[in-house]
Amino acid sequence: MKRCLVALAFGVAALCLLAPTPAVGQTPAAGAYAPPRTREGQPDLQGVWQVLNTAAWDLEDHGASLGVPAGRGVVEGGIIPYQPSALARKKENIANRATLDPEAKCYLPGVPRITYMPHPLQIVQQADKVSILYEYLQAVRYIYTNGNPHPDGPIEWWMGDSRGRWEGNTLVVDVIHFNDRTWFDRAGNFHSGALHVVERYTRTSPDHLLYEATIEDPNVFTRPWTIRMPLYRRQERDAELLEYQCNAYLMEQEWNNPASSFFEKR
Repeated sequence: MKRCLVALAFGVAALCLLAPTPAVGQTPAAGAYAPPRTREGQPDLQGVWQVLNTAAWDLEDHGASLGVPAGRGVVEGGIIPYQPSALARKKENIANRATLDPEAKCYLPGVPRITYMPHPLQIVQQADKVSILYEYLQAVRYIYTNGNPHPDGPIEWWMGDSRGRWEGNTLVVDVIHFNDRTWFDRAGNFHSGALHVVERYTRTSPDHLLYEATIEDPNVFTRPWTIRMPLYRRQERDAELLEYQCNAYLMEQEWNNPASSFFEKR
């Protein structure tokens, strides 16, 4: 009888060792966390946040190459659902990305790309709007939550027009009125001026935000598709946005190269 009890104890221990355990630093599921509130009663999303992934290089799974770190994709289902004709343009973009990528010209990267650029962002909340300040190019977005609709279009803006609402603990942002000049990443993934983005920001722990963006563009894709990733709170005691002015660096580079387009245009 004693031998049976010992064997049973070892068996339970073995099962415990084999049972899966949560990954270290794993973000809790959305909705499982009760976030603090602002004085207006909204879920408090404020702070300095940053991604820790390689989506800025490629939203899909990709291997490493010179200057490009390997990374897992952030597209739900794994593949961006291009129309065949649009996929041909995507391949052309990636083959010529050194000159075609709008980021290489220091243009505003658009939405959602600016969220997962390798630079921090800061969220500030007020009663009638949520402001997002980005280190990259010192860009600023105002997400109005006062119920006012989008302005009449068509309007071609680099960052679109953002209108927000609260669904439980999630900030839902509807973004339209884009131009067709931004990409989603450095891998040539692109859109047309018909782009429609719906973002979702959900605080899932004191130090994590779940970011989701559903992308719809009937001119380029066969159906809507979604990206998903965590944003991490910067832990430095003095965390703040610093200066990143890409245009100044680009001008310096071109100044040191007399054969560049900088001189050709002058």
